[in-house]
Amino acid sequence: MQTVAFKMKLNPGLAGEYKKRHDEIWPELKKLLKDNGISDYSIFLDEETNILFAVQKQDGNGSSQDLGSTEIVKKWWAYMAEVMETNPDNSPVSIPLQQVFYME
Repeated sequence: MQTVAFKMKLNPGLAGEYKKRHDEIWPELKKLLKDNGISDYSIFLDEETNILFAVQKQDGNGSSQDLGSTEIVKKWWAYMAEVMETNPDNSPVSIPLQQVFYME
């Protein structure tokens, strides 16, 4: 199991909408993530910069961002495209972060 972190960017003024959509995450999307070894998935918001900081545990080789070929993820990305910075395929602009400290 590995822990992976990445950052994304929220569009200004849409923190409430972003949270609402994630509070109502689609059950089939949640199942897909779990079935692909994604767990302990959290997203934090820095309200000063609109930077989203995500961290997840992975029991496998891929992250949630690697599931973009599935229909449910494509649909989710299209649903979220208006609230965050995205690539032309609607995937979130996601920048991997390097772990520099860990305390057990």
